[in-house]
Amino acid sequence: MGFCFGDYVVPMLNLPTFKNEPYTDFTIQENIDAYEDAIKRLRVGFGKTHKLCIGGDWVDSETGETFTSTNPSNPSEIIGYFSKANENDAERCMQSALLAFETWSKTSPEERAKVLLTAANLMRERKHDFSAMMSLEEGKNWAEADGDTAESIDFLEFYAREIIRYSGKSGDVTPSPVGDHNWIRYFPLGVGVIIPPWNFPNAILAGMATAAIVCGNTVILKPSSDAPMIGLMVFKLLEEAGLPAGVCNWLTGPGAVAGDYLVTHPQTRFISFTGSMEVGTSIYEKAGVLVENQKWLKRVVAEMGGKDAMLIDRDADLELAASHIVAAAYGFQGQKCSACSRALIHQDIYDELIPMIVENAKKVNVSSAEENPNMGPLINKSSLDKCLKYIEIGKEEGTLLLGGKTIENNGGWFLEPTIFADISPGDKMEQEEIFGPILALVKVDSYQHGVEVFNGTMFGLTGSYVGTEHLNDAPNDLHCGNLYINRKCTGALVDVEPFGGYNMSGTCSKAGGRDYLGLFMQMKSVSERPLPK
Repeated sequence: MGFCFGDYVVPMLNLPTFKNEPYTDFTIQENIDAYEDAIKRLRVGFGKTHKLCIGGDWVDSETGETFTSTNPSNPSEIIGYFSKANENDAERCMQSALLAFETWSKTSPEERAKVLLTAANLMRERKHDFSAMMSLEEGKNWAEADGDTAESIDFLEFYAREIIRYSGKSGDVTPSPVGDHNWIRYFPLGVGVIIPPWNFPNAILAGMATAAIVCGNTVILKPSSDAPMIGLMVFKLLEEAGLPAGVCNWLTGPGAVAGDYLVTHPQTRFISFTGSMEVGTSIYEKAGVLVENQKWLKRVVAEMGGKDAMLIDRDADLELAASHIVAAAYGFQGQKCSACSRALIHQDIYDELIPMIVENAKKVNVSSAEENPNMGPLINKSSLDKCLKYIEIGKEEGTLLLGGKTIENNGGWFLEPTIFADISPGDKMEQEEIFGPILALVKVDSYQHGVEVFNGTMFGLTGSYVGTEHLNDAPNDLHCGNLYINRKCTGALVDVEPFGGYNMSGTCSKAGGRDYLGLFMQMKSVSERPLPK
């Protein structure tokens, strides 16, 4: 059994070994030209109004109102207008998803996988369009945007293979001593609500939605209002790849429509959320309340914030440490839940390492994302204002070594790479998630003191240990979901580094890992005793 995939046939139960999608080499002029062409091509479609999609039909919201998506590098440039849905629109999505579940849940894993593999192939052919839109709507530089698109393709390819693996796991199990015939099956849960973040609007959105879909569930997809156009491109790609109407329903508008109405809906079976701790804990609380006509406990899959640290030991390679701290702190303007916002530096090397970090950070250039700088703009004015508030706090708690000012450029939300030294454990700059290009340097007395500070926040997403003296201790001592040794704490690869954190960083979902699809299914154990002859 097989189906056509590109120019060759994929045997459905013998797929080629998964390999991560390669990144684009932007030192090659042909790739530079292609990316610039994509930016020009996308701008032709700016300024249009986009509807909801419910059960395969593109419809206006009941409110008739819209909201605007703009370019954070130049907020006067309008990407598009998007429908502002209300609760009645959300209910229409729920009924559409419930109806589609009746047939999609019984569709074979092979056919579901085919949709994802076809979508991966289509995205691969148009990857610069998806990436360039992230430069325009998100402010991602070319490499960050290209990495986001590559990860999206990885999720599609990997989860397609995973559902085949799960279906292969179903079948006979060891017979019981009494001679019963036993087997297991994995079944989809039902209708889920998908609430992705704005900062990885291609990869995380596609990964969250398709992981649930390929398991046989149907979903209501509520994208972030800061990046709806990229989400819409992914949604339309899944439609083109053959996803039946109603399996995924497109709902744009206020967060409360999904976060309140759909999360508390009695027929919602699960909620998959990535975003802030404040919103995530609210969803977790609301989903735990049993409402009238609800006959299951809702499953919540949550990936929330982080206050991620790199612990630099006294025998660390200082050049490596400085370059990796800066890369992790300022990649995508520090707007990653995995970003390094704390560097915990052993007192023996603190004074020597700090100037190296500052010199590396001075080389980070900031400009409009389409110009492919190291850093583009923050996502919106609210994020910029939050960063400026923390810069004032940082001046009270520590010593400003670099940055701290906005940059004027077409009215965009630009901020200099910022570094504070002499931050103490327990300070706000050391404890609270900022989500911007602001790095706190903390002196620790010893490795053990560094461990205490590393683990001393409510978060536990990513982290890094740089050094050799405690290589064997760090994996046990440092409490986070993704720990990296002698490298930066960002850049998880699908299948290679399953992603998800501890404590208030979420439910340790491990997206892109071999346990992930199990979160969207339930197992049935069947035992048949033969009748006497």
